[in-house]
Amino acid sequence: MNKKILLVTISILLLACSVTGTPTTIPPVEPSATPIIPPLDSTSTPPPSTGGPTFANCPMFPADNFWNARVDSLPVHPQSDAWIDSIGRSEGFHMDFGSGEWDGGPIGIPFNVVAGSAVPAYDAEFYYPDESDAGPYPIPENPNIEWGSDHHILVVDTETCTLYETYDMSFDNGNWSGGSGAIWDLNSNALRPETWTSADAAGLPILPGLVRYDEIAAGEIRHALRFTVEDTAGYIWPARHQTSDPQDGIPPMGARFRLKADYDISGFPPEMQILLQAFKTYGIVLADNGSNWYVSGAPDERWDNDMLHLLDVLTGDDFEAVDTFVLMVDSNSGETRP
Repeated sequence: MNKKILLVTISILLLACSVTGTPTTIPPVEPSATPIIPPLDSTSTPPPSTGGPTFANCPMFPADNFWNARVDSLPVHPQSDAWIDSIGRSEGFHMDFGSGEWDGGPIGIPFNVVAGSAVPAYDAEFYYPDESDAGPYPIPENPNIEWGSDHHILVVDTETCTLYETYDMSFDNGNWSGGSGAIWDLNSNALRPETWTSADAAGLPILPGLVRYDEIAAGEIRHALRFTVEDTAGYIWPARHQTSDPQDGIPPMGARFRLKADYDISGFPPEMQILLQAFKTYGIVLADNGSNWYVSGAPDERWDNDMLHLLDVLTGDDFEAVDTFVLMVDSNSGETRP
């Protein structure tokens, strides 16, 4: 799915209002003094533990799913240097989420947790219908929707442990419409059909790649994280969709990178060390076109924006691409080898 991305030249101390939106500065925000995370509401009975990360009493895909696989011991990809040069070896990282608002909306990609039988379901109309799941899609009244250009709506139905993700959504005349939609069984390793997009350009789910504050409060992130770059070419497993044809030296959708093992994280605040360790252990997955080295997360009033800006010192040179082919069991599944 092609998206028109508006990019502007920025300093590394600016914060964006959306993954592919126009970056802008944010006002200082007072740090949160409450690290306690209240439990998410759910009417469902928790499924048997898979051993992997969970969310709202549901697995965030099986424990052996690509998103949950460690990459700290994988070999470096042969194209690592070329891909990093393409994105920007000296270009800084940016945590594309935070607290407060910018231009009237939250900073990051929010989500909705619902009991599916208790909210309306819509047969959404998409302008990429051939690569979208028909639905229906449960969407609560006044849902949390991404501010900015992409207008993603992410919904987890706790009764069925199903993830519904849609792109460029708007409500008119009693129905929702948008660009595309994808439905994910959180107990399954199934991928999108070959060449299909999702609510993300790479044809991957969005929610499992977001940084969430509750994980920081819990002391560990146990999955890979989503990020964007300006130029991509082709796609590799487990991505299913491209926005440009393959080109040597340009990173493909689905490429995975990790923070180098020798990068010293000891001088960062404990909260940021949790995030940095996830960069080393699980890495980041290229999922969409957008600003270079922008890492996605969910908005939360407990984020300390000044603390998040401490990670602006990271650059492409601190990372390396990893060869995830050795993890693949089947090209049509997100399952990974032990």
